[in-house]
Amino acid sequence: MRGFRWPPPPDGGPRTWGPAPTGPRTGRPTLPSPPTEMITASAGVRLEQLTTGVGTPVTVFAHGLAGDISGTRPLGSAVTGRRVLFQFRGHGRSSSPPGPWTFADLADDLRAVADHASATRALGVSMGAGALCRLLADRPDRFERVVFYLPAPLDGTRSPVTAARLQRLLAALESGEAALVAEAVEAEMPPAVRNTPAGWSHLRHRVEQLMRDGLSPDLDTLWAVPAVPDLAALGRVTARALVLGCAGDDVHPVRVAERLAAAIPGADLHVYDRPSVLWTNRADLRRRISTFLNDERP
Repeated sequence: MRGFRWPPPPDGGPRTWGPAPTGPRTGRPTLPSPPTEMITASAGVRLEQLTTGVGTPVTVFAHGLAGDISGTRPLGSAVTGRRVLFQFRGHGRSSSPPGPWTFADLADDLRAVADHASATRALGVSMGAGALCRLLADRPDRFERVVFYLPAPLDGTRSPVTAARLQRLLAALESGEAALVAEAVEAEMPPAVRNTPAGWSHLRHRVEQLMRDGLSPDLDTLWAVPAVPDLAALGRVTARALVLGCAGDDVHPVRVAERLAAAIPGADLHVYDRPSVLWTNRADLRRRISTFLNDERP
């Protein structure tokens, strides 16, 4: 009987229980994370960031809930210029000031990183897309181009699936048991990639990072108030916008992406036909993002 095990095979696996055949053992070991730096945002909050690429334009990348820099990097791998990826408060080595927190706090984190790097473009994933929306609601002319990938609801609600996933992950981290953390992370991966070399590599990296840096329980307080109290505020956004949604995603309903695209003047909307786009349709996702962000036309 095939099943999950921890720790993962050192040579990338996969492994199975019993006499069943195993798959190719060509998975690469986890590479050391590139060196990051710390910058100071508002109210003395320290934020971890990584800068890659050179020149202009400068694009800032904002990850999703419980995400990290490495999970966001593939989205910008074909984007020209300088790319600045960072960890929101409560993630990675970034500060965890006393909560509760709101999306306005996350918008302050994003604004600080963007201003420090003189970024003119931004990409937000899920929670990061919510922070980007809040920043644009307050400063509609801050960026020239923006991308929202799987935007999270902006009205202060979240799906039961989202709440359950976060609670499970926080409980696993509180236990200090790597195997429980691995089970929580694996549950968010598409079944097709579990127990594959790519899946083991991702799982190993995420567990190592979470066990090392932790995750703040105050992240659970973010939905007390809407990220954007009035969507009409996004009608003043001057940036060119691309919204990327996905059908069949319980955490990121298509209607959220559709409402966001309708709220921002001239926004382009593309909806993928199945979830886990970064796993199942990575090449097209990278192409759409890079084509949009690399376009120099106003």
